[in-house]
Amino acid sequence: MPSCSAGLGCRVDATWAAKGRFRTRSGIWNQAALRQKGAGSAPRRFGVRDVALCADGATYYESQAPGFALDGGYRIADEIDAMSVRTRIDATYDRAAEAIRQAEALVITAGAGMGVDSGLPDFRGNEGFWRAYPPYADLGLSFEDLASPDGFYSEPDLAWGFYGHRLGLYRKTIPHEGFAILRRWAATKSMGHWVYTSNVDGQFQRAGFDPTRVTECHGAIDSMQCNAGCGADIFSADPYTVDVDPATFRARGVLPRCPKCRGLARPNIAMFSDLEWNPARTSAQTRRMSDWLKTLPNRRVVVVECGAGTAIPTVRRTSESLAESGMLVRINVRDPEVPSGGISLAVGALEGLRAIDARITDNGVIAG
Repeated sequence: MPSCSAGLGCRVDATWAAKGRFRTRSGIWNQAALRQKGAGSAPRRFGVRDVALCADGATYYESQAPGFALDGGYRIADEIDAMSVRTRIDATYDRAAEAIRQAEALVITAGAGMGVDSGLPDFRGNEGFWRAYPPYADLGLSFEDLASPDGFYSEPDLAWGFYGHRLGLYRKTIPHEGFAILRRWAATKSMGHWVYTSNVDGQFQRAGFDPTRVTECHGAIDSMQCNAGCGADIFSADPYTVDVDPATFRARGVLPRCPKCRGLARPNIAMFSDLEWNPARTSAQTRRMSDWLKTLPNRRVVVVECGAGTAIPTVRRTSESLAESGMLVRINVRDPEVPSGGISLAVGALEGLRAIDARITDNGVIAG
């Protein structure tokens, strides 16, 4: 077994040697980073949540490959059995595939990480947000600043520049293959399926999911409401387009108007500190979901969660609650931790869904 090409002293599989890095909660540590750290700055032994080794793009926790340790010179002291690690990872995927194959009902939950593989930004932190919207960096505006109802009163061209660009982006984005995989699984379940998402991008509907079986807990950009509060019902955004100046990300020309009072319209999205969001559409979706869940006592229910982070944990908490009498499969490259009994896959949504689907396909027709 070769030594790590990064000079860390570990005897590893060749694919690991090519990577030559491992990851802690404080970030990726490579050869240079390790050498820059002073004595005592690295843990003598990695904890389950402290470190993951990266190989073939996947993430491996100590619980899956116990025995990692560092000596005072930051060299991995214990010999790593790469085949054992791969076996454990394969077993985790196999367990997820079997749970989904045997499920009678499927709940799909999703956060911003689900759209990343379609090329959508996840707005993670100011740096990530400003990479997607450079003009806002010059203005010192964060995602929280722009995702605010106040802007529709004070600077509607700025507010609609942000949401108008997103409306156009979401409309033209093609959902990635993972959506089709989920649809195929969902179609086999005798007790049906449901989608619960914090994403406002409409990707599930664009991927062909039944809109009557989707709950968008934060609203949707494809729906609008009157900003003046004239009492108009929520209305479709389909007739509207917003011309956005690519240099300033401000809206140009006529802004969307309420069809009832002709006042300014705004997206039917729950924004930060938003006391004016009209929840009627989401409430109706939630009632339909609740009615469906009541049909599932004593049924085999699996919750497949994709890309739901911890910053706003609405989706994660919902997933865990729904899985209390079933099984949770959490696919999350950054925050993969699960409650006891759950299945954790520390990879991106598309990678995880493909890997599970390959095992389901290899084992024959999905049950349910």
